Amino acid sequence: MSVFHRLRICVLIGIGAAGGWAGVAAAAAPVELSVGYTNTISCAGLFIAADQGMFAKRGLNVRLLLIALNSTIPSALVGGSVQIGAATPPVLLQAVDGGLDIVAVAGGAVNDIHAQGGPIVVARPGVPIKTAKDFEGRRVGVPGIGANMHVLFRRWLALHGADDKKVNFVEVPLAQAGDILRSGNVDAVLANEPWSQRILQSKTGVLVAPYYTEMPDGLFAIYYAATGEWARANPASVKAFRDALQEATEFLAHDPDKARLIVAKITRLPPDAMATIPLPTLRTSVPSSDLGFWADIMLAQGLIRSRPDPARLVIN
Repeated sequence: MSVFHRLRICVLIGIGAAGGWAGVAAAAAPVELSVGYTNTISCAGLFIAADQGMFAKRGLNVRLLLIALNSTIPSALVGGSVQIGAATPPVLLQAVDGGLDIVAVAGGAVNDIHAQGGPIVVARPGVPIKTAKDFEGRRVGVPGIGANMHVLFRRWLALHGADDKKVNFVEVPLAQAGDILRSGNVDAVLANEPWSQRILQSKTGVLVAPYYTEMPDGLFAIYYAATGEWARANPASVKAFRDALQEATEFLAHDPDKARLIVAKITRLPPDAMATIPLPTLRTSVPSSDLGFWADIMLAQGLIRSRPDPARLVIN
């Protein structure tokens, strides 16, 4: 064999090897994923998975993007600024009712009726509110019109024979609920940890009812949502994201102290506040029956115009 032929073979082998390594590198390149979240411990699984490299080891390069208002997460999904967003059930269902192609790809925190720290309703001292009927004609502060806490409180009122349409609901940020209650601008507020404990300990408000304990156990507070188009086109990324969340769920159960530190770091809650907040119960798989429950409530309350097929809104 001539020197020319030997050289030609070496060059071809080198090109082939380089191409092979390039293919391996391309195959191993992580999938870029932006995930929108709001500053709530209901996203604890997301925080843990990102902090502990659970996404990275599954080939996902996850960038967490803080979004101020949960109601804007569907538009962020549709606009492409995030691929996955932590949306509350009412936000997801209202987006679907508005014609957007949004689905749940995984679950976050769920209601645990046996745990401490769930949402409560507190009244201003001296205001005669003892029962659900007593809220009629009163001004009640809620963290968001149509938000989880508001929707479920309206259900609690109805369950106890009160007409929720006779209650004047106004939006009150959770962090300001105690001050606004003290000022007399509202007669009662809905609150959860750590704000609920601060209100009770300062005697700014008195407990009327831990209404959340009368809701179904295991009801989801957060879904991780995506556009249906993206979820159907990226099943491997959806599975990797869900598997990382499941590992985070197990991590929280086995090392709650470390989990608490991670949540505090990302939410930037002060250590004393974080110490009083019970860690959430997490669940990764979302049954369509959960979406069906929320849809029935929201349809009854006039928050959506028609009932969607829950089975079409979940990709597990």
